[in-house]
Amino acid sequence: MYADILDEAAAREQQLIEVALANRKAPEPPSPVCRNADCGEPSQPGTSYCCAECREDDEKWQRAIQQRRVA
Repeated sequence: MYADILDEAAAREQQLIEVALANRKAPEPPSPVCRNADCGEPSQPGTSYCCAECREDDEKWQRAIQQRRVA
C-alpha cells in the first residue's frame, strides 16, 4: 500500500513510462544507400539519406502512405 495518493500517482506514472518505452518501435539502423527510392546514392555517414532533399522527399512519401492506411 502507498503512504499517500501522490506516491501512488508517481508509481503509476513510472509504470506507464516503462510500458511506453517497452512498446516503442525500434529505430531502423542507418542504410548505406539512400532510402529515397529515386536516388540510389551512398548515404551520408550516420544517416540513411545522401542529402536533406532526399530525406524530405522520403518523409513526404511515408506520410502519404500512412494517410492512405487511415482512410
